[in-house]
Amino acid sequence: MRTSSLIACITFVILCSSPASGQLSSTFYDKTCPKALSTVKAAVKAAIAKEKRMGASLVRLHFHDCFVNGCDGSILLDDSANITGEKTAGPNANSARGFNVIDTIKTQVESVCSGIVSCADILTIAARDSVVELGGQTWTVQLGRRDARAASLSGANSKIPSPASSLSALITAFSNQGLSTKDMVALSGAHTIGQTRCTTFRTHIYNETNINTAFATSVKAKCPRTGGDNNLSPLDVQTPVAFDNNYYKNLRVQKGLLHSDQELFNGGSTNSLVTSYATNQNTFFRGFATAMVNMANIKPLTGTRGEVRKNCRKPN
Repeated sequence: MRTSSLIACITFVILCSSPASGQLSSTFYDKTCPKALSTVKAAVKAAIAKEKRMGASLVRLHFHDCFVNGCDGSILLDDSANITGEKTAGPNANSARGFNVIDTIKTQVESVCSGIVSCADILTIAARDSVVELGGQTWTVQLGRRDARAASLSGANSKIPSPASSLSALITAFSNQGLSTKDMVALSGAHTIGQTRCTTFRTHIYNETNINTAFATSVKAKCPRTGGDNNLSPLDVQTPVAFDNNYYKNLRVQKGLLHSDQELFNGGSTNSLVTSYATNQNTFFRGFATAMVNMANIKPLTGTRGEVRKNCRKPN
């Protein structure tokens, strides 16, 4: 072999195997765990059949995981003598849910291929399958993430956008993760499913004016001025368990439940994107799929970094 060819081959091996390369692959488990994706899909389908809301909860877990030091499964770690987890952070406490479903999925995946599929990848696959199960478009998930051995309570408190965020704060929070404004508006469309607690939208329905009066009145029945903090209301009152573009249609008539939702259509730079997604569901679906792939690629642990947890709640 000529010296130049040998150098090229060595360079190729180094680049492709480097833990720092961050390369994910749609075929990552094809040989090592060919039943991985079908196993996750069946478990997600069963969980949503039992409780429709779970689909939104699984999508949210993936989002809250990725925004804290990347998509590394850190949100799943329980508190221990050595770890302060993210579950008690403001955006997650009494709010993040679906951990038991992830436990079930992990157990089932371990039964078909032990120690191969990471918890971080399970979150990624489960989010996609949840969207599809509730009527959304599928997309190809990129896989090969490994799991963190630590969590960041401070990161969860500071990096996950608040429901009280302004448009500029939302744009900045997503930009800090390498995501565009278009990604941000598309990912916000996940609020077409799921429910949220009274404490997250009370200020918007009682103290702000950029909200449909009749809509605000109807929601106040579930969310009194005082008390009832944990009372739930659908983020999309039209079709709360269907993944569609009604979220954007609601924003155009000032029926966004959260302050941060309505900020996307409040005379600012994102009005046109909201209109585009409201008028063409397929455009939204394509934008959402692209944005989910982009989000799922935030600082993944690959190669020899991190580990593949056997129990998603604790390091090996």
